[in-house]
Amino acid sequence: MRSEVVCLKPTPPPSPSLLKKQKNPYPVIKLEKRKKVNLKREKTMAAAATSLLPKYFPSFLTNSSSSPSTNLPRLTFLHPIDNCSHHAKRFTVLPNAKRKNPWLDPFDDGEDPNMEYGSLFADGKQEEDPRPPDNPDNPYGYLKFPPGYAVEIASLGLKIRGDVRRCCCIISGGVYENLLFFPAIQLIKDRYPGVQIDVVTTARGKQTYELNKNVRWANVYDPDDHFPEPAEYTDMLGLLRNRYYDMVLSTKLAGLGHAAFLFMTTARDRVSYIYPNVNSAGAGLLLSETFTPDSENLSEGGYHMYRQMVEWLGRPGRKVPRHPVSPLKVSISRKLKEFVEAKYKTARVEKGKYVVIHGIKSDSQASMQSRGDTDSLLPIDTWANITEAMRGVRPIFVIPHEKVREDVEEILDEDANIVFITTPGQLAALINDSVGVIATNTAAIQLANAREKPSIALFCSAEKANHFVPNPEEKKCTIISSKTGNLIDIDVEAVKNAIKKFEASPAPSLALA
Repeated sequence: MRSEVVCLKPTPPPSPSLLKKQKNPYPVIKLEKRKKVNLKREKTMAAAATSLLPKYFPSFLTNSSSSPSTNLPRLTFLHPIDNCSHHAKRFTVLPNAKRKNPWLDPFDDGEDPNMEYGSLFADGKQEEDPRPPDNPDNPYGYLKFPPGYAVEIASLGLKIRGDVRRCCCIISGGVYENLLFFPAIQLIKDRYPGVQIDVVTTARGKQTYELNKNVRWANVYDPDDHFPEPAEYTDMLGLLRNRYYDMVLSTKLAGLGHAAFLFMTTARDRVSYIYPNVNSAGAGLLLSETFTPDSENLSEGGYHMYRQMVEWLGRPGRKVPRHPVSPLKVSISRKLKEFVEAKYKTARVEKGKYVVIHGIKSDSQASMQSRGDTDSLLPIDTWANITEAMRGVRPIFVIPHEKVREDVEEILDEDANIVFITTPGQLAALINDSVGVIATNTAAIQLANAREKPSIALFCSAEKANHFVPNPEEKKCTIISSKTGNLIDIDVEAVKNAIKKFEASPAPSLALA
């Protein structure tokens, strides 16, 4: 059948001369009253038709005219000129407003304000109940469910309260980026008691998690590889699916491809950063929550590069206040301390009587630079000028590769104290036993702050210093930045004066970048 839309023109009110000629003319008062009744009826019908549409569709059934001769609502697209002013008043765009993604569920209008929940699995945090211990005599043991995870009623807490029993964090970047994600991991642990946290990151990034006791498993997979091997891709996808995660977090800027990877993990909450440009098209269809950074390089945000994700993780919930973000902390095992102690004793230095020098220019990936600051290494000549006036403490030079040893011995001398360290765990243990640290903008400066070592930091610019070391006074860190924007032009005399201050203090820590 063919349906046609008939648009009736409004009947003009009768003229006064015509009213006089008619035998039974309507009084003017009754005519005005009839107009008001018809107008009220039309508004009611238009509101009823609009309420049947989902909220994210613009309502096209409107009637802005008062027509006494018809009760049919006029269609907006048949009268575009008459309704231009109406739509200009109706729709307002708020800049940077966080809106619910309408593609997730077109019929989801949010939580019902009239819904009443009971006391079970409704308010507060999830509980961390002890589970039965493993039976060593039983070859099967108990099923390894997380603490507080009762299979029969697991769906109640997961759906009503939003419990998270298993969480996976996919971290993009190297040692520096993974190290700055530690406060977010601690926030997840505090917000969801009993949660099991796993990490998927690069090979260099995995080394960082020997300093974090909150992570259960760390798997190697490079999320930044745009063309992964099909076997590795499907193997990692199957691994994540078989672990049945409740929430997956990703710091890689997602397009449609990475969003599809997160979607296929079958996690309930899929949270990720997305590209701030057209490359993010389609990613929001497959993700539960998205964050748009200021630039395509997330590491340019410095110490607070994960600010948007951390704010979302610590958001207040049902009778749960907003969680504060804890500062960066690392834990060092006793076995690691003993291993590093043997290393620096071989380099002829004693505990508490040396200063760590980190940031020697090299092409090695073990330099532990940040992706947001590529100008953060100094040649050995500059380091020799800085350390020549050092008295009272011995500088120990950390090299990222053995091929750098010859260059250091050639410029200094063969008696120079040199130690070969490539992992962040060994570097943290070396800093922990030192008097302080002199480092460029590498992971060494963040590890010095995490171990509460006073520091002197040299940056290529004051802007980089503000991003990577906020509130330096609280961290006992003195900032010295280059005036030209190049680290090589750093004022060496200012560094030497800072070292004199460092020698006078009982336990300082210096950082250059």
